[in-house]
Amino acid sequence: MNSIELKSRAKINLSIDVLGKRQDGYHLVEMIMQTIDLFDIIKIFSLNEDKIIISSNSKDIPTDSSNIVYKAVNLIKQEFSIKRGIEIYIEKNIPVAAGMAGGSSNAAAVLVGLNKLWNLDLSKNKLKELGLQLGADVPFCIEGGASLAENIGEKLTNIDGLSQGAFILVCKPELFVSTKEVYEAIDSKIIEKRPDNKLLIQLLKENKIELLSKNMYNVLESVTKEKYPVIKEIEEIMLNNKALGAMMSGSGPTVFGLYNNKVDAEKCKKILLENFKQVYLVKSHKKGVEING
Repeated sequence: MNSIELKSRAKINLSIDVLGKRQDGYHLVEMIMQTIDLFDIIKIFSLNEDKIIISSNSKDIPTDSSNIVYKAVNLIKQEFSIKRGIEIYIEKNIPVAAGMAGGSSNAAAVLVGLNKLWNLDLSKNKLKELGLQLGADVPFCIEGGASLAENIGEKLTNIDGLSQGAFILVCKPELFVSTKEVYEAIDSKIIEKRPDNKLLIQLLKENKIELLSKNMYNVLESVTKEKYPVIKEIEEIMLNNKALGAMMSGSGPTVFGLYNNKVDAEKCKKILLENFKQVYLVKSHKKGVEING
């Protein structure tokens, strides 16, 4: 086998709570994550020379050693003393710096891909352990589906996800948000409202999408919204156009709205496209990384 192609899926958060901060700077969180069927395509090719080459259709991501994908290759090479080279092409469809774990998802795909390409026979748990060294969201991106994520985001409990009857309208405004800055700002705030994750997990189980939509909550939103009013603007457009609920994903700036009616979601998508380029109508998905073919 000389090459492999994978789908690397985005995620949204149905809730985020920040419970504190560790001494190493990582925040303690409790959040519900859900993979959606919006994905990048990762193509990995074996090289004879011992080097790492990365290219992409997107100008918004680095193709040098600062890319998390490069770090993922390096991690596997060092861990297993592999002296072979790799070329990776990233076909970007997931918005960049959007709070949708696009980079983490790409790194997850590389770990899964190299495991197969180099016949390493690593278990999913071992891949997740390695993934955690790259970023807190990587283990979830390997797993996919829906999970309650705790501690720094790596302690995952599988839960029932959004049903296939739910339509997810995603809109990313043209701005880049620093996750680090958002988390630093939340440290100085008194968090007055928090999500009820137990309730949300129960509502997902019972497929009560309307109640779920009303109870989703992201504590980081107060910080990002204050700085970027456009987030509130997008939410209002969605809510005024029959979204059951709308919320920011991750540290932002992406906003998603939940619909149980495709026609309404399509109408709102058209309205959003008048002012925003990156608008997608998708569904949830049970998998994270998937090997193509």
